Amino acid sequence: MVQSVPADEAAENEPVAEAELSNAVSRLTEEDTQAPERRRLLGRIMRVELRERGVKDLFRPKKAINWITDAVTRVAPHVQVRDLETLRAHHGGLEGDQLAERLIRNASRVTAGIGAAGGGVAAVEWAVTPTLMSAPVLLAAETVAVVAVEMKLIGELHAVYGQPVQGTGTQRAVALIQAWAQRRGVNPMRVGGSVAAAMGTALRKELRDRILRRFGRNLSSLGPLLTGAAIGGFLNRRATLALGADIRKDLKASADPRVIEG
Repeated sequence: MVQSVPADEAAENEPVAEAELSNAVSRLTEEDTQAPERRRLLGRIMRVELRERGVKDLFRPKKAINWITDAVTRVAPHVQVRDLETLRAHHGGLEGDQLAERLIRNASRVTAGIGAAGGGVAAVEWAVTPTLMSAPVLLAAETVAVVAVEMKLIGELHAVYGQPVQGTGTQRAVALIQAWAQRRGVNPMRVGGSVAAAMGTALRKELRDRILRRFGRNLSSLGPLLTGAAIGGFLNRRATLALGADIRKDLKASADPRVIEG
């Protein structure tokens, strides 16, 4: 079972763009998605975002970060988090630390694959015309996708350590954004409101600052095609492993020991 936006919270006639975005994010964050499909999905996410909000701001560094921040808040409600029973079934009955280690490892492989895709022009060939296949577009696509994968990882680590993220779809999205930006487990006392409202608080600045650091670090992935792909994959993998370790440490400090032991 996965957690996403409950059906009774969705609009009766969901816009095509939202449905397309939801489907692309869900598939992109799955562990078994192959490289060609990952490139196509990455391009689809960018196509939706570019169609909805344009591309001109991507060529101005400060506005590009705001653009990516907005895109992440749009993507967050579509991140599907598996519950503990599903995770155990998908990973041969693993529990506790062993299951957490497997999830972190797999997520790092997914983000490495996204980095490799983002390092080449092919990653956005579905999204924009050749004249717009530039560094800002590539990095925006990669950053949004990687954050989605890492938010899913955070949600699933919470399930592993007996602290599943609760609330409505919107509340869970806000909680995952908080946890990603702060590199800590979810504080249930701070979950509430809408994504848009939460992004109007200090949380938006935290998210923006974290994205800025990730965006800047990955500038080096935009070298020559093959070199850029390799560097992008390495940087993403390392960052995801570090994030997973931070979240896991925080969760273990507050988890019921019986949950960790399985």
